[in-house]
Amino acid sequence: MSKDITTDTNQQIKHSVPDATLRSGPDTVLWGYIAANLPPALSIKSAAVVEIEALSHQGLTTQKDPEKFFASYGIPGAEVLSDAKAVFSGVKRPKGASVHILTGPIYIEGAEPGDTLEVRVLDIRFRVPYGVNNTGPGKGVLPKLLKEPSAKLIRLDLERRVALFSSEIEIPLNPFMGIMAVSPPTSLGLVSSTPPGAWGGNMDLKFLGAGSSLYLPVFNNGAQFFTGDGHAVQGDGEVDGGAIEISLAPKLQFLLHKGKTIKLPRVETATDYLLTGLSVDLNEATRIALQETVDFLQAEKGLTAADAYALSSLAVDLGIGEAVDIVNLVYAKIPKNIFRSNPPFWASTE
Repeated sequence: MSKDITTDTNQQIKHSVPDATLRSGPDTVLWGYIAANLPPALSIKSAAVVEIEALSHQGLTTQKDPEKFFASYGIPGAEVLSDAKAVFSGVKRPKGASVHILTGPIYIEGAEPGDTLEVRVLDIRFRVPYGVNNTGPGKGVLPKLLKEPSAKLIRLDLERRVALFSSEIEIPLNPFMGIMAVSPPTSLGLVSSTPPGAWGGNMDLKFLGAGSSLYLPVFNNGAQFFTGDGHAVQGDGEVDGGAIEISLAPKLQFLLHKGKTIKLPRVETATDYLLTGLSVDLNEATRIALQETVDFLQAEKGLTAADAYALSSLAVDLGIGEAVDIVNLVYAKIPKNIFRSNPPFWASTE
């Protein structure tokens, strides 16, 4: 997963200033869907670093405007993002579309179907010091548990890097983007932002924080990247239907792997490889994740099918990354420390 990059990746990569900034606003966001071949919000070359403003949908999907919504939780109007107000008043959500607000698309020059796009998460900045966990009847793994809607505003202590869940509970922050996606195949047309797919999307995978790489198959010219659905912290599965939903600004580097074809999203961190399986059936998602693991170990580590299967049983952990968005995501996590040699990973060179 570290081969055939179209730039020199042996050099130290740490950018204090991005090559471009993509701000969120009525002209640069989609509300609740992903589509192919839309006009670019930004065009870049491979290896460019972009800081992207992303908006949480919390406070925008109610009948109140976001300023009134957050005022009910004691958040003054000055602390409500101006672009949230502008999107609420200036963007229409198509009928049947989901809730997420996505910034993009970003076109990567030279990207073509059959390539792989690597998205390096260099940094993630908090845009506000508060987020919302919103659940209720019909939501999550236990849809019958609650009888009334429950939206909990949770403040963050950014200096100490914790979420203040209650006076007795503090949760260490782990910010990541719930949605990172390329545009889906044109044959699918407009797709909801809720279920993840081969194009990425609403994977809600907590391992995609700063210091990770996401690999996505390219289906259209330019790849056409979107992101949104910021999370301050989330457990595996996102079991009540939400994380601490929050507006974030990720700093991402886009690297094009020409001629390298993958079937499904992959993740790499300094310590692990993660392969994914996606299906409405959890058992099928598990089988797909395991097959992806065996294929990876054969192609990238030179193992036989039998040895790859055995190693998966001995050293690979399976987890449920996403259990509540129609399509389940199962990941298989391969620890790098079981291999005597590994190709350099970008995060380890900083």
